[in-house]
Amino acid sequence: MLLKTYAKIYLVFVYIIGLFLFIIKSNFATQSLEDWVFVYMLSASVLLLSYFSIHLPPKDNSFSMDSAIYLAVMFLYGIDVTMNVLFISILIECLYKRKMAWWKHLFNFSMYSIMIVGAYYSFLLLGGRTGEVDTYSLLPYMISLVIYFSLNIVLMFVFFFISGQIFKGTFDMGVFKEACVSYSVTLLLSLVLAILLNEKQIFGLFLFTVLVIILSVVFRKFLYLYQEVSEKANKDYLTGLYNHGFFKEMLNEHFLDAKKLKQLFALALLDLDDFKKYNDRNGHLQGDKLLQFFGELLKKAVDGTDFVAARYGGEEFAILMPNTTKEEAHAFLDRLRKQVNDTYFSGVEHIPYRCLSFSCGIAEMEKGMYDSDELIHKADQALYYAKAQGKNNVQIYSEHNICLDEIKFKQDLDTLEQQVKFFLSKDVYTYRHSKRVFKYASEFSQMLDLTDHEKQTLILGALIHDIGKIEVPRDILNKEGKLEKHEWEIVKKHVTWGKEIIASEKQFDDLIPLVELHHERYDGKGYPYGLKGEEIPKLARILCIIDSFDAMTTERPYQRTKTFEEAIAEIERCAGTQFDPLYAKMFIEFIQTNYLPHLQEQTPS
Repeated sequence: MLLKTYAKIYLVFVYIIGLFLFIIKSNFATQSLEDWVFVYMLSASVLLLSYFSIHLPPKDNSFSMDSAIYLAVMFLYGIDVTMNVLFISILIECLYKRKMAWWKHLFNFSMYSIMIVGAYYSFLLLGGRTGEVDTYSLLPYMISLVIYFSLNIVLMFVFFFISGQIFKGTFDMGVFKEACVSYSVTLLLSLVLAILLNEKQIFGLFLFTVLVIILSVVFRKFLYLYQEVSEKANKDYLTGLYNHGFFKEMLNEHFLDAKKLKQLFALALLDLDDFKKYNDRNGHLQGDKLLQFFGELLKKAVDGTDFVAARYGGEEFAILMPNTTKEEAHAFLDRLRKQVNDTYFSGVEHIPYRCLSFSCGIAEMEKGMYDSDELIHKADQALYYAKAQGKNNVQIYSEHNICLDEIKFKQDLDTLEQQVKFFLSKDVYTYRHSKRVFKYASEFSQMLDLTDHEKQTLILGALIHDIGKIEVPRDILNKEGKLEKHEWEIVKKHVTWGKEIIASEKQFDDLIPLVELHHERYDGKGYPYGLKGEEIPKLARILCIIDSFDAMTTERPYQRTKTFEEAIAEIERCAGTQFDPLYAKMFIEFIQTNYLPHLQEQTPS
């Protein structure tokens, strides 16, 4: 309610200034009949160019050339004629746009009045002269354009900000660049129009208007063709849904927007149950028809919503669900599942459920997620769990729902052990470091409030976290002394190389954040991305502390080894900057409880 009050006060403030400037700067009395005819023609041209705006691909951003007329008239005939053209064009617009709220018309009129007056006096201040176009001194024209559009941006921004429609972080550099291009075109065309008006007044105006209308039509045709080609490139030929490539592109966009604006975002992965059995019994042509049929069902389901449905691959489908909680997503998908169960398709009576069905996994974007692939992985795990529960059901991703298998954990551990052993011949320090960090993580994880799956992930991640150092040259790894700047840059790449090595095995996707992000700092000064605070996944924040502690307390030829007490003091000092303060405190307690007493016993008195 308070926001609305402020917005109304702001509107009244703009109205008063705009109307005041119009009253003192307009001059209806001195216009001759011939002048009025020309003003009406200019106003008609403004209205035409407002309608025939120029549309630009790829996002259908458009801009109108009406401002080019206001600026050209201002440069050539002064502010009073410009104000008359503005008044007539806004008055006619009010008559044919009667459905538009009156306050919007008044706001537009007031805003244009302020913009025109600001541009006019900046033009005069820098030595600009009305009545001619001085092509040898373009600075006054450029500055007046900057003032004109700066006032436009400020007036609109303040209104949206007060109304609560603009949030921190919504600035888009791409939009800013496009705006600069459109403003430059406006200035150029306003000068062209001013020259045409100066040479051939009415015919010049006619020529300019026709030229811009032709440009508008051509650009609209071009945009239509671009969208048509893009649509074909982005669509799956069989189902008519968006294809995998477009899905990944849209997922990244939605993920980054949701993260920037702190909005909700959910992803659902769907898999048609027993599709292979259906295909084997009914043939691939009938299987394709089933995929087409299911694609149509998904299109109808998301029609009228902000959701985006896509074919993920084979018999798998995906739905992007912006501004949606996992519970809302579950309710939507479960309703769809029941609807699909009740929809008959030829041949489904011969598959196990005797009806068309799908399994579905849902994941919601969480604060600690840094990559859209992490969201896909979690939705995929939820889908796997849904299938393990007997298919034809919808499951939300939860650490507790992941099927834990101690035998599989030991197998994964053995596999990663073999990879770490490669360091024995290249860098025995990294091998021993990895084993010690693994031991600390195994013990420390038992003190933490983690699920069994998180404990297993932390332990495996601790063992393999430096695997990327396999790609670092041996002479850099074993160098005794301070690294050169270029050498340090190579060492820093081990986190990216490690991610690539781990990503080659799908079974280890959960470990990617630990391998890639264990050198991020809580204050945002780490690498490779400079993530900050809870932007860094929880397990990576924990591993950062363990990794740093072992590095400090391990003997190296070029580095003085810290005692456990000194390392604890360092972690305590860096809590809140380099390290997560909560887990730093807990790790200090862990070391003090489990290691310091034993060290003190071994120390001779």
